[in-house]
Amino acid sequence: MDITIHTTVLPHVDPDASLAFYRDTLGFEVRSDVGQGTMRWITVGPVDQPGTSILLAPPAVDPGITDDERRTIAEMMAKGTYGWILLATRDLDGTFEKVQGGDAEVVQEPTRQPYGVRDCAFRDPAGNLVRIQELG
Repeated sequence: MDITIHTTVLPHVDPDASLAFYRDTLGFEVRSDVGQGTMRWITVGPVDQPGTSILLAPPAVDPGITDDERRTIAEMMAKGTYGWILLATRDLDGTFEKVQGGDAEVVQEPTRQPYGVRDCAFRDPAGNLVRIQELG
């Protein structure tokens, strides 16, 4: 099989704030931005990886989602337990300083985890957990 990861989805509640975080703080390029107001679907990704993207999308807009499910999603997003992503860099300390300088909420400073990975963590403007691990 020849399968690649093309796009993953994270919810947003404020498309402009999410765009600023992923574009201006993380340095991702904007690949598309469609819709208007809070109903925007924004695709971003690393400049040197055109085949890998993150779709920042409004949460719970599927017509099959019930009002109870929408409330649950909103509650989980508010607690920061709904969406997360794992990114990687060769310069964890430099990346941490840059992201921290962009006013992101720091969840964990660079740390060597008991399972051997060195990483750090932030929350994006929607509350999604963004973990960044150091590549060897």
